[in-house]
Amino acid sequence: MKGYRDMSQAFSGGCLCGGARFTCAAPPIVSGHCQCTDCRKSSGTGHCTHVAVPKAAFAVTGNVAGYARPADSGNIVTRAFCPKCGCALYSINEAMPDLVFLRASALDDPEIAKPQMVVYASRAPSWDMIDPALPSFPVMPQGGAEKAIADA
Repeated sequence: MKGYRDMSQAFSGGCLCGGARFTCAAPPIVSGHCQCTDCRKSSGTGHCTHVAVPKAAFAVTGNVAGYARPADSGNIVTRAFCPKCGCALYSINEAMPDLVFLRASALDDPEIAKPQMVVYASRAPSWDMIDPALPSFPVMPQGGAEKAIADA
């Protein structure tokens, strides 16, 4: 992926209390900011930054809980978090079963995230300013997240 350092080494992340950890043995596929209502509410701020990775290269250890809810598309998105400290870790979208969307905030090295786009920018609060040079979509791009990822 453009802009990423040599990702021949696995990278990792985890929660605030250390009770849940994850590793990924593949480079990110795409990274982006989402300002949809669910991402804003689950992050406690104006947006979430996600790093999409292949599910086959992802592993998690420790205790993780999940909250499932339909997205605007109707697809179920399950948000995984540590049940002890509440730290958001990753999401899984049933429409993209081969991907895991890591929360950039949970990465041990946050510089792994290199956002390439902003989705649901129309729902951004006025105080949440994101790099205006990034491609920005008022909602999910035409063709859905799958197309945005393929075009990235």
